[in-house]
Amino acid sequence: MQVETLILGAGAAGMMCAAQAGPGVLIVDHAKAPGEKIRISGGGRCNFTNLHTGPGNFISANPHFCKSALSRYTQWDFIDLVARHGITWHEKTLGQLFCDGKSPQIIAMLQAEMARAGAELWLQSSVREVSHDGSRFTVLLERAGKDVAVTARNLVIATGGKSIPKMGATGLAYDIARKFGHAVTLTRPALVPLTFSDNPFAGLSGVAAPARVSNTHTGFDEAVLFTHRGLSGPAILQISSYWREGQEITLDLLPDIPLFDLLRDQRRTGGRRNLTTELARHLPARLVDHLAPQLGAAGNLADQSDAKLRALVDALRNMTLKPAGSEGYRTAEVTLGGIDTDGLSSRTMMSQTVPGLYFIGEAVDVTGWLGGYNFQWAWSSGWAAGQAIRAA
Repeated sequence: MQVETLILGAGAAGMMCAAQAGPGVLIVDHAKAPGEKIRISGGGRCNFTNLHTGPGNFISANPHFCKSALSRYTQWDFIDLVARHGITWHEKTLGQLFCDGKSPQIIAMLQAEMARAGAELWLQSSVREVSHDGSRFTVLLERAGKDVAVTARNLVIATGGKSIPKMGATGLAYDIARKFGHAVTLTRPALVPLTFSDNPFAGLSGVAAPARVSNTHTGFDEAVLFTHRGLSGPAILQISSYWREGQEITLDLLPDIPLFDLLRDQRRTGGRRNLTTELARHLPARLVDHLAPQLGAAGNLADQSDAKLRALVDALRNMTLKPAGSEGYRTAEVTLGGIDTDGLSSRTMMSQTVPGLYFIGEAVDVTGWLGGYNFQWAWSSGWAAGQAIRAA
């Protein structure tokens, strides 16, 4: 079978590319349905972009690489596409946009765009071999128990990274990149819960609290969730992308709470109140009970000197912890690192050395923050590659 463009991976980036790449497009995926990551994202409502998307929300060995694609296909362009398909949405927090309905609306929209463009979709098709004869690519696929060879002028790799292997995620994109002489940066799980060897928070499992989580690189103000194995929640997922084994993180459990002043005022008017009872007005009671012994938080407010109150507040604002590891690719939302951007055109996403070979989406060394940024990179990079193919 011969096509103009063969796209491997019917996820967010691949489907966006297929809708833009012009005639003669075949897009294939090993799964039973397209857009599986879209389907499960955002609690089933798909956090499809972020109002505040900009280059600063992405991690890459080359922080400038993402600028071209993000500026030419923006969050506003995708919001317009969603509106044209009658999909209503709402903003939750920090610019995160979610469907009012369910994630399959986004998948159906992309399928409709692909159908309008004339792209053909093959599911349950696995890649066996990829080759190039100098002018065309040949991909050997296994489909319905049979081997099918597809030749194409353009080959787009949109198979993602290693995150969530139970959905079939593999390092296929990296293998293909290396086969054609492209470097792959160190990859690791990102946007992932952090674990501790001694399970210090097992008794707090399920407790959540607002916090500022930081390290020597950056910090994030969002919720922290205590788990049987360690820490999760948005702030932890965010910092995980900037954390490495052996490094410490700091929790400020009192972001924007002037606790010292509040406790001192309460001591003046209600000194007989128990200190832990007062703390539980500002922090989850289970968390206060867990921390009280190690913080020496006991007695009535009237028994606490200014120095004691300051020491208590400082401890709550500067909890230094050293995670043992993370939950790994099993629960990671994305893969940090990927195909080295030095070998790609930032405008077209095409290989600098193999004409007609494109890499888009999570497979590339561009990793977004939590909150819809990685989907926007998928839309933008897929659009950029598709437009380049159409224009070629």
